[in-house]
Amino acid sequence: MAPRPNGLARAAIRFRPAAFVGTLVALLMTVAIVSACGILLETGLRAAVPPTRYAEAPVVVAADQRVTLRVGSGEGAYDVSAQVPEHARVDAALLARLAPLGRAVPDVTFPVRDAAGAGTAVGRAFDAYGWGSTAFSPTELRTGRAPAAPGEVVLGGADGPDRITLDTPAGKREFRVVGRTDRPGAWFSDAEARTLSGHPDALDAIVLFGADAERVRAAMDGHAQVLTGADRAMDPQLAGAKDMLAGLGGSFGGIATLVAVFTAAGTVALSVGQRSREFALLRAVGATPRQIRRTVASEALLVAPIAGALGCVPGIALAAWWFGQLKAKGAIPADVDLAVSWIPLICAVGIGLATALFAGWAASRRPARIRPGQALAAAAMERLGPGWIRTPLGLAALAGGAACASLAATSSGPDAANAALGVVMLFMLAVALLGPLIARACAALFGLPLRAASASGSLAAANSRTNARRLASAITPIVLAMAFSSTLVFLHTSQDRAASQQQEAGLLADHVITDPHDPDRAVAAGAVALTRTSVLAVTGSGPERLVQSVSAQGVTGDITTVEDLGVLSGDLARLAPGKVAVDRTLAEADQAAVGDRIELHLPDGTRTDPEIVAVYSRGLGLGEVTLPTADLVGHTTAGRPTELLVRGPLPAGLGPAQSASAWTTAQSLDREVNAWANTTMAAVLGGFAAVAAANTLVMTVLDRRRELGMLRLVGSTRRQVLRMLRWEALLVSGAGTVLGSAIALATLIPLTRTLTGTGPYVPPVVYGSFVAAAVALTLAATALPARRALRPSRT
Repeated sequence: MAPRPNGLARAAIRFRPAAFVGTLVALLMTVAIVSACGILLETGLRAAVPPTRYAEAPVVVAADQRVTLRVGSGEGAYDVSAQVPEHARVDAALLARLAPLGRAVPDVTFPVRDAAGAGTAVGRAFDAYGWGSTAFSPTELRTGRAPAAPGEVVLGGADGPDRITLDTPAGKREFRVVGRTDRPGAWFSDAEARTLSGHPDALDAIVLFGADAERVRAAMDGHAQVLTGADRAMDPQLAGAKDMLAGLGGSFGGIATLVAVFTAAGTVALSVGQRSREFALLRAVGATPRQIRRTVASEALLVAPIAGALGCVPGIALAAWWFGQLKAKGAIPADVDLAVSWIPLICAVGIGLATALFAGWAASRRPARIRPGQALAAAAMERLGPGWIRTPLGLAALAGGAACASLAATSSGPDAANAALGVVMLFMLAVALLGPLIARACAALFGLPLRAASASGSLAAANSRTNARRLASAITPIVLAMAFSSTLVFLHTSQDRAASQQQEAGLLADHVITDPHDPDRAVAAGAVALTRTSVLAVTGSGPERLVQSVSAQGVTGDITTVEDLGVLSGDLARLAPGKVAVDRTLAEADQAAVGDRIELHLPDGTRTDPEIVAVYSRGLGLGEVTLPTADLVGHTTAGRPTELLVRGPLPAGLGPAQSASAWTTAQSLDREVNAWANTTMAAVLGGFAAVAAANTLVMTVLDRRRELGMLRLVGSTRRQVLRMLRWEALLVSGAGTVLGSAIALATLIPLTRTLTGTGPYVPPVVYGSFVAAAVALTLAATALPARRALRPSRT
């Protein structure tokens, strides 16, 4: 009677619980990490916030808040886009075009400041609007009337003086207070609001009452967006949150999924490989290849759904924690909720099941097809020859990783960064495919000092060399953990160190005023006013064009007196309207030099093509683009300088000041917050790989009960056996850390040279903690199950 595959599968699970639990844990972790990334991706795609300012506006006409470029031609053409750094505005001339379609109300919002220090209830700085906006953003007068003429203002808050001096983007003006409201803010007549905003020819939006949205879209003909429903929210933070969540769930999720699948597949293959003698016996007593394969598939169908159901729970918890942390740090609007549906959960369970089935099928191919008469003999010893499928694929991945590393080392700009990102994935794929060969080489190399150490060390070296596939299963997760964690963490430390060094060397000012009160007077006294913002740079040509957000500083005054930008070519003295200085990384990315023009989009998305007059090297710490403040007038939300740099004695009354060293420290703290995402990703991937490594080691040790018992029977003491296992654990951790560190360096060296101009910075304490964690993990995951396996009842 033929063996029943389902019965064999159930029996295997019942009588080999260690292999079952190991496979279950690997698949559970895979489903957890895949489902968590899928939930974040879905949240990014579905994220929305309710309209606030435009909640009462039926139709809103606004500018597209993304800069979009068409790259390529024909069927291969595609769009690349990026969110504008601040706020894109519509042409005020559209008011006349929209007037026949309904009641058109212009909307302008800009910041103002109580310049005279009158102590208004709304605070020192607040937002100002045109009175027409009260049609869709209701504001009731508590006293007085609406502003109707130039020089009149309605203020929110408690009663105060009848006259007030306000610092606006158009300069300081004195106004007569004609009304008071309970809502914080300041309101001017619509005409004066446009004048005071600093951009009289552009509006934040146009609100239409009594108009048909489709007729409005036809009238706009692509010149502006027509928003209704939830699209009226126009929350710039929401757009950034959607991009970030999509990047976490998509880009990082793709890498994490590959890592999880590779690791789980290795665990499943190890579980099947540990039962080669059982399969050989089944073949010897008449089981067919199909029955062997069905047995393995049945085990996967029994284990994977359970692992999937259990893995969805920590996956949802991980996504909720991650999402909550991002929201607490202000990266996600408070009104956005985590989207948890069946789609990412089913996909994660399906990936886990497919991984188990494919890995089981691949591992069962050899024992299923071998002849019954040769099965027991073949199962008695490990196959030494390379696999005819894995080896060519592994060599191809190794060659691809080497080619990407070479390309990254000889390229610049985005090409180097893109090539470097492929290095770690290709090398990791090579390690996974060439695991037995790499393990045998590591056993031979690291086994040399072991053989000279003691009898236990010599035995550990012989075991590792003979059982290369078992060793590879343990080494691969350690390599994964070291490679990915080191790449993510040390990329941040390298950028942080380079930025700090550039700031310390480049900031010549003695004082930095981060909230200037009277920048015009300060500039007249010799200070330099800076407007810190971001611009979009379009680099490359043809299909290689890229839109990226870069830091920028608008300059009023002689920048060379307060900053040493490390000029490599050109002259900052030539800086004037229509001319710009750029960091070397940006120039290399666009293959531009002094005298060339570079395509930039200002903070509100307006395109400009300034001439490059200087290229410098300290842009990471001080600003990747330096341009005259005059080129930013009317294109920023604040409409005024954000910093004053003062060299020498500090004049009084300019605002709160801090020393250059304190300013540098504050910038470092900001980068620490920004690096949280990298650290979290490293913890997620490193933690998963660490659990997988411990799981694999436990499975391996528990499967060696018979071998360890034989060593005890032939005279080895319990201490000698445990010492042998400790040497094996040290060999595993040593090989894993060396290989993982080599892959991380191959990725980091070209990437950091592109981003910072220097090599990677690896803090010894942090790297030492990684190595110590790997050693402690392997020792613990080996010693604990070994003590159980060496109990007297087992021997």
